[in-house]
Amino acid sequence: MTDLTNPNSTSQPLSAAGDAAPVSPAPPTVLRCVTGSLMAGGFAAAMGALTLSIAQTFANKPIHSDNVTVINIAAAVRTLVMGIVALGGGVFAFASVGLMLLALQLLIQKLTKKPAA
Repeated sequence: MTDLTNPNSTSQPLSAAGDAAPVSPAPPTVLRCVTGSLMAGGFAAAMGALTLSIAQTFANKPIHSDNVTVINIAAAVRTLVMGIVALGGGVFAFASVGLMLLALQLLIQKLTKKPAA
C-alpha cells in the first residue's frame, strides 16, 4: 500500500519502476498521413459549414435594444463565437494541408531511396 503522506512513495520497488523503457511512437507512413489529412479536412469542412450557419443565424437575428452596453456586449459575444469557430476550422485545415504535404514528402523519399546492394 502506498504512503499517501509521502508523494515519492510507490507501490512498486524503485528498481521495478525504473526498468520500463519508454515506448517510441511508430514512424509516420504515407497511409497514416493521408487518412489523418482526410479526417482533419473533414473536420475543417464541418467547421466551415458551422461558421457559415452561425453567421447566417446572427445576420437573421439582429440585436433589439436601446442600451449601448447590451449592444456592445452582444456584438463582442457574437464576434467571440464566430472567431472561435473560424479559428478551429482554420487549425484543422492547416493540419490537413500539413499532413498531406508530409505524406508527399514521405512518398518522394520512398521513391528516391536507392536500394541497398
